Amino acid sequence: MTKRDVFEYALVRVVPRMERGECFNAGVIVYCRAHSYVAARTHLDEAKLLALDPRADVAGVRAALRGVEGLCEGGERAGQAAGDDAGRRFRWLIAPRSTVVQPGPVHTGLTADPAAEVERLLDLLVR
Repeated sequence: MTKRDVFEYALVRVVPRMERGECFNAGVIVYCRAHSYVAARTHLDEAKLLALDPRADVAGVRAALRGVEGLCEGGERAGQAAGDDAGRRFRWLIAPRSTVVQPGPVHTGLTADPAAEVERLLDLLVR
């Protein structure tokens, strides 16, 4: 039997107009403590964004989603958080915020391959 470890994930949501409360999934963040792993993958459905807000800043939303991915990757793209461990970067990303791009609630599961889990969840819940 393959060893499976606990992982946590949160969807990344786009809320084009806060006053309306409408949102759609545009990414997923996965954290697995046992593997010191954190990653995010995003996919922006521009047609959906513009259907909810025809004046939406598509480039700004896309940049914010790239920022989520960059923070997970660490290195130069993570800015001051580059030195933080995977868990700390995940906790920062899932903190509630009132912005156009925001995290959903955290869920848990078991996986033998956290990297594959990111792709599976992106396909299942976002695309």
